[in-house]
Amino acid sequence: MTGQAGKPGLALQLAPGLTVVLLILPVVAGLSGAALPAFGYLPVLGGEHFSLDPWRMLMAQPGIWRSAIFSYLTALAATALSLGLVLGFIGAWSETRLFALMHRALSPLLSVPHAAAAFALAFLIAPSGWIMRLLSPWATGFDRPPDILILHDPLGLSMIAGLVAKEAPFLFLMTLAALPQTQVRRHMQVAASFGYGRLAGFFKVALPQIYPQIRLPVLAVIAYSSSVVDVAMILGPTLPAPLAVQLTHWMRDPDLAMRFAASAGALLQVGVTAAAILTWLAGERLARLLHQRWRVDGGRMAADGAARAGLAAATLILIAAMGLGLVGLVLWSVAGFWPFPASLPPAVSLKTWASALPQLSGPTGTTLWLGLAATLAALVLTIACLEREVRTGRRPHRAALGLIYVPLLVPQVAFLFGLQFLLIAMGLGTSGGALAFTHFLFVLPYVFLSLGDPWRAWDPRYAQIASGLGAGQWRIFWRVRLPMLLAPVLTAAAVGFAVSVGQYLPTLLIGGGRFATLTTEAVALASGGSRRIIAVYALLQMALPLAGFVLATTLPAMLFRNRRDMRPGHG
Repeated sequence: MTGQAGKPGLALQLAPGLTVVLLILPVVAGLSGAALPAFGYLPVLGGEHFSLDPWRMLMAQPGIWRSAIFSYLTALAATALSLGLVLGFIGAWSETRLFALMHRALSPLLSVPHAAAAFALAFLIAPSGWIMRLLSPWATGFDRPPDILILHDPLGLSMIAGLVAKEAPFLFLMTLAALPQTQVRRHMQVAASFGYGRLAGFFKVALPQIYPQIRLPVLAVIAYSSSVVDVAMILGPTLPAPLAVQLTHWMRDPDLAMRFAASAGALLQVGVTAAAILTWLAGERLARLLHQRWRVDGGRMAADGAARAGLAAATLILIAAMGLGLVGLVLWSVAGFWPFPASLPPAVSLKTWASALPQLSGPTGTTLWLGLAATLAALVLTIACLEREVRTGRRPHRAALGLIYVPLLVPQVAFLFGLQFLLIAMGLGTSGGALAFTHFLFVLPYVFLSLGDPWRAWDPRYAQIASGLGAGQWRIFWRVRLPMLLAPVLTAAAVGFAVSVGQYLPTLLIGGGRFATLTTEAVALASGGSRRIIAVYALLQMALPLAGFVLATTLPAMLFRNRRDMRPGHG
């Protein structure tokens, strides 16, 4: 950053510290607020003394250990499958035409909220879902939906599939962002010149460079998968339900004594997530030892065509499943009477939309203002931190950047319980400001991750030229840097808005039921609502983030239509 370093203003100097405080303090305060009731102390509910009664109450709940073990195993399975698929596909097909096509197909899936993706998958694989309809009766012989347990299966296979469908695109884009920071391309070319197959060259040479760059996103996926609520309610087992779902029910139980058990359960959830992360880290060490031996064994795996084809097929199945599921949502939203096993509805109409729209205005408005407020605040703070980096020429240490992931590494269900207690005690509970701030906690990490690399990759010579012409730092920012980085800024904003739209548990707990969003309403319908109404809510929930990404792509293209290199897709 030669020629740009200097002393930033006070606001920019304070931005990194303020960011850390705003991310860490609520998490620490929330965990503390859950820890006290977990040991019996919550005077407003009659808990005047510390005791282990909440833990005894928790351990007396039927199936509690099965719930905990299920959450632990589900997190590891979903993460391993997602990461394995992503790394395998990138290693097998990077820099090919198929890779470019899959990249374009996978990227839009990131904008689909978890709940909408879960509903799409549920409508596809259910016994009366679209796959069974397409295969019946000519292939299956069924003229009525089969009595088989696919959704809510006790092994959680459908829930794992739903998590993989969402987390694989996320890890795919995180891995692509890490590739330019390594020398993967050159090293793979060298490996190929020695006769190594694409997969062998990637896993032996490239993976050790890439994995450290994506470790934190991988751990965030483990934490999320071990404590997810909305996907678990739509696809997960019910007897017993995953631990986070159980805790959510107890927290909203009319019997206020269950709040103590829920708080103890929140700490148990922290333990489950920590155990899953520690297991993964131990697996990393074992994998590193095995990899060191395999790396020098001389095996070149030159004939890897079958493995590459299998990875391409698996990726295609994932994309096709989500695509068909989303088409299924569209069909159900306009379907009239749709008997099984008809592949398509005999009649379509907009009656469902017409009847639902009056009730949709409130949740849609709430979803919009929450997402816009949280995203704007996150964007301002992120740009302030990155601008400080530019002006000082100093990039934060990796450990400091790791603090950004804290809200993603701690289970939501754990610290939100305590944060809810503290906000109520401070007189801020169930307020719009408190809810928007809670959304901001989860939006900021994604905005920072999305914008950080493009901002740092901006060529500082543009600023040097502007400075030589007499422009000050702020004029360079407003007239040069920000316009040139408008496309990544808007993309980061679209990512943050999509994250906010998908927030279920923060809205449910911190909002206290006073703020209905498209996500909370859609998940509430999961337990027995009409498929047609669910499809309408899920589609609208998906449409808002999609509109954000479309705007992020088209607005720079329109503003800079006469400046080719400032449009998206040009450098």
